[in-house]
Amino acid sequence: MTDHRARLNAAELWPAKEEGIVRKYYGLPPLTTLAVFEATARHSSFARAAEEMNVTTGAISRQIKSLEEELGVKLFVREKNGIELTPAAQDLFAEVAASFARCSVAIRAIKSDTRIESVTFACTDAFATLWLMPRMADFWNRHPDITVNHLVSDQIRDFRNAEVDMFVRAATGVWPNENTEPLFADFIYPVCGLEFAEHHKDVPVSELSHLPLLHMDWTNPDWPRWQDFLQVASIPYEGLRGKRFGKYSVLLSAAEANQGVALGWHSLVSSSVKQGKLVRITDLSMRDPVGFCLAWNGKRTLSASALVLKDWILDQARHSEHLSSPV
Repeated sequence: MTDHRARLNAAELWPAKEEGIVRKYYGLPPLTTLAVFEATARHSSFARAAEEMNVTTGAISRQIKSLEEELGVKLFVREKNGIELTPAAQDLFAEVAASFARCSVAIRAIKSDTRIESVTFACTDAFATLWLMPRMADFWNRHPDITVNHLVSDQIRDFRNAEVDMFVRAATGVWPNENTEPLFADFIYPVCGLEFAEHHKDVPVSELSHLPLLHMDWTNPDWPRWQDFLQVASIPYEGLRGKRFGKYSVLLSAAEANQGVALGWHSLVSSSVKQGKLVRITDLSMRDPVGFCLAWNGKRTLSASALVLKDWILDQARHSEHLSSPV
C-alpha cells in the first residue's frame, strides 16, 4: 500500500497535545479517540472503521489501545466472526453514539435553519417487509411532517447504531439500559404454494417431516426451527434435509414458488395466505414462544416525533392481535 493514507501514522493524525479545553473541562478522552471507538464499535471491525475514517487499520488499533489504557478496561474481544464489545464498552458505546447522534441532529438543524422532525427505526428484513411496510402508509398519511428513516438489518448488534431511536427485536433476553414494550402474541404453522399443497393434499400429518422442508438460518438462536415445531406436534423426525435460506422473505418466496414447506409466523404470512399466495398445509400450529418487542435506549429521552411513532406502532400491534390466531 503506497497511498497517502498508508503513510500517515497515529501521531500525525492525533497529536499528543490534542487534549484541549474540552478534554480538561469535561474529563473526557480526546474526542477523535472517542470517534475512532464509536466507528469501530458501530462496524464491529477495525478495518471498516479505518476505511470510514480514511486511515490505516494500525492507526485505529493504536487509538483503541490508548483508550483502553486510559480507561483501564478492555473494550473489544476477538470472536470467530470479528470483534465484539465487552459489557463495559457496550455502555460506553451507547452513550458516545447517542451524544454524536444528538450533535448530528443539532448541526443539521442549524444548517437547514429548520426543526428536523425525524425518527430512525430499526428492524429485521422480514419484519420490515411483511409487517411494517404494508402499514406505513397509514402513518405517513397521519403524520406527513415526520420523516421515518429505516435501518433494516438481520444483525441485532446493528440496532445499537448511533442513529437508531427505536427498534423491534426478539422478545428474549435483557439488554442493559433498555426499555421494551411487547407487541403481540403470534402463532406458527406450515405454509406452502398452491400447487405444492394440491400435490401433497393426501399426505398424513405424521409424514410432514418427509416433505421438502425450507429451513431458515436465523441469526438469533431463540427463534423456533423445524425440529422445535415437529417436537411440539409430537411428529417423529430425523435428518430434516432441505433447502436453507439466510433471509425469511426469500424463504417465503421459495414456498410461494412450490419449492417446499415453510414455517409461517401468522403476523408475517397472514396477508399472503389471505391473498392466496400461500396456503396452510395441515391444521398444525404452535404458539410462538419468542415474540416481538419494541425497544429503545432507556438512558435517552425519546423525542416528540419518536413518541408519536412509538404510540402508532403499539396501536397497530394491538389492532393486529385479533389476527394473531391460527384459525
